[in-house]
Amino acid sequence: MAKAIPDDVRGIIPHLVVGDGARAIEFYKVAFGAEEVSRMPAPDGRLLHAMLRIGDACVYLCDDFPEMCGGMSRDPQKLGASPVVIHRYVEDCDAAVKRAADAGATVTMAPEDMFWGDRFGTVQDPFGHTWSFATHVRDLTPEEIMEAGRAAFG
Repeated sequence: MAKAIPDDVRGIIPHLVVGDGARAIEFYKVAFGAEEVSRMPAPDGRLLHAMLRIGDACVYLCDDFPEMCGGMSRDPQKLGASPVVIHRYVEDCDAAVKRAADAGATVTMAPEDMFWGDRFGTVQDPFGHTWSFATHVRDLTPEEIMEAGRAAFG
């Protein structure tokens, strides 16, 4: 009997829509160390579905199919932005941001130590998605974080 939830896809899975799925897969391999698990092309050659693994997380990916969404695009580049940020804790925030930038991402926030105890930075990938990276560097109490946050925002 089939499992209701397969072992390799637990938790919340980001499902990214992009303008060029095949190119995005190659970028994510270089920028984030993604492993391609599966790929299913549509009859017209667009990417219908792909499953990638980045670290121990699963990410789904597909090309934009506006005809399946009432004529509306979901490609962040066509929309001009995406309201979603994909976040990942890593061993070395600076190295993760540099690797992404070297692969073609745009650094939107250089890594810096943040008031909540993480070293944190963000990039925008060439497909319009924002990724944030953090390395936890200091343990703080909730009170210390609140006080540091008040000081940071003046």
